[in-house]
Amino acid sequence: MTEVVRRHGVQVWTAPAEGPELATEQDALDTIAGVYRLDAELLVIPVERFAPRFFDMDSRLIGGFFSKLVAYQYRLAVLGDVSAYVAESPVLRDVVRESNRGRHVWFVADQAELDERLAGAPGR
Repeated sequence: MTEVVRRHGVQVWTAPAEGPELATEQDALDTIAGVYRLDAELLVIPVERFAPRFFDMDSRLIGGFFSKLVAYQYRLAVLGDVSAYVAESPVLRDVVRESNRGRHVWFVADQAELDERLAGAPGR
């Protein structure tokens, strides 16, 4: 596990780019267990860490993963390019758009976009 860094008033933990694929609710719980004592508020997970099936809306994996993190009061930023997945699924496109309107789950292209969101996020 990496360390937690304070960015724009938010305790941020960033997952390493390499590691086990993530997709299921159990993967979310394992991630939570790994960061539990680190005092993180926002978990940043590179898109490469997610299994391709995670973005298949028929699998319902994305909703289960997100709901576990939110239930344990963590925010999530999926870091990286999801455009290929979004191009294949209008439903996923809607999920990304709606998520980015809120404050619990964001899809951000890069660290600069994440910093911009954190700097302007209400209730940081």
